[in-house]
Amino acid sequence: MPTTTFDPVNYKETTRVQWQDAAEAWHRWDPVFDRWLGPATELMLDIAGVQEGARVLDIAAGSGGQSIAAARRSATVLATDISSNILNHAEAAARAAGVATVATRVMDGESLDVEPGSFDAAISRLGLMYLPDKQAALAAAARALRPGGRYAALVFAEPERNRFFSVPISIIRTNAELPPPVPGMPGPFSAVGLGDLLEAAGFRDVEVHRVEAPLELADAAECTRLERESFGALHQMLAGLTEAEREATWAEIELALREFEGPAGFAGPCELLVGAGTI
Repeated sequence: MPTTTFDPVNYKETTRVQWQDAAEAWHRWDPVFDRWLGPATELMLDIAGVQEGARVLDIAAGSGGQSIAAARRSATVLATDISSNILNHAEAAARAAGVATVATRVMDGESLDVEPGSFDAAISRLGLMYLPDKQAALAAAARALRPGGRYAALVFAEPERNRFFSVPISIIRTNAELPPPVPGMPGPFSAVGLGDLLEAAGFRDVEVHRVEAPLELADAAECTRLERESFGALHQMLAGLTEAEREATWAEIELALREFEGPAGFAGPCELLVGAGTI
């Protein structure tokens, strides 16, 4: 039986290009993301021990909503990401928020070029699951932390608990005739064993919390537009289809997402895992 060899170098470059292209759209949706992920983000910062005077490393920071939230606790934050474009938006967002303690640096989350032991906390919001070698990423974060420092991550729970995203992915896989994801490969649901990952990386005092976080929007059309504009990986999955087939797929996704519409609008099922450990 033919097998597909996973190439982490190619994957990272593809991911970098995706985020370079999607950066502006992702940033445009920042108010929605910050409202949707806000309570879980505050929990992540709480269990990471982010407080006044803390030195915080934000890994796969994206456009920096959680970096700004940490800085608002009077912490000093280094926001890192593989995409320079998205970090440019993070810098602009921090300036617009009147936050002066957020710096940015382009960096691979698996090989963090920072002084060992120089941070009190490391955080990652919706980033860990997209890193191909999670143990390398967690080891790099651990090296960056001082003894007693805390690492905390926010990731998606199981696909069936995140149907706002798993339903579109399933439709795209079917229409594009893509094979099911290989266990252990990076992807939105690849970090559901967050506690085990942290313990395997040598973290102690591990805790994992489940947070219900429905994605609340006006309707299914808005959710489809959000995913179409800002979730770059979906475009990669659709790359083998014609333009007409891609349009038909997005129409099918919007129709399927109408299941989550109600009198108060759209509420896409979403459950997040927020976990942390001490090094």
